[in-house]
Amino acid sequence: MMTEKIKVLLVEDDPNLGTILSEYLNVKGYDTTLAIDGEKGYDEFIKNNFEFIILDVMMPKKDGFTLATDIRNTNKDIPIIFLTAKSLKEDTIEGFRLGADDYITKPFSMEELMARMNAVLRRVDDKHRENSQQKEFSIGKFSFYAEKRLLKSVGEEDQKLTSKESELLRLLCLNKNKVMDRTVALKAIWNDDSYFNSRSMDVYITKLRKYLKSDSAIEILNVHGQGFRLSDS
Repeated sequence: MMTEKIKVLLVEDDPNLGTILSEYLNVKGYDTTLAIDGEKGYDEFIKNNFEFIILDVMMPKKDGFTLATDIRNTNKDIPIIFLTAKSLKEDTIEGFRLGADDYITKPFSMEELMARMNAVLRRVDDKHRENSQQKEFSIGKFSFYAEKRLLKSVGEEDQKLTSKESELLRLLCLNKNKVMDRTVALKAIWNDDSYFNSRSMDVYITKLRKYLKSDSAIEILNVHGQGFRLSDS
């Protein structure tokens, strides 16, 4: 049984199937948001911090492949499963080329969907556990050594970080191009998400931006109501 509900974005233009799938996932312990076309799906994705995406391929306004491309431009790691009425090999190949984690052909059983979702989530959990041990990172032109609390760049003086600066940058790096949740970061680094600590974290974010400002491709973005995102384009 899940202690924290995984937030799922389901984008399906068939209202009956969409409602049935959404209700089933909610019963199974997921927090599911249903969008009925690709444009609404993208709007929901931008507004919320989802952890799993299920996309119908053939949709009005914006098809599933186009939506997946837009999502991958923002988040390269979020799991995506495609739903399709087609079984063409070319469509399957295109789905995986765009970064799909799995592909289900309609009609399918609820049990099959759940089994495939669980398999994808296990792979994601394994990857997260592996990444959580990571101590060295590449950020644009910088190399960051978390254990040494050192930020290095060719032609620039090495920047020694404080322990909290280093912990915060490491969390940002582990969530690169994704949202680092403010509350999670506060509890992980300060052990408390009080107002005072929140303001303190804002000061450290400002310092990190200063250290990284010589590379214009790097941004630490505020995500309103959620946290911060380290963008390395």
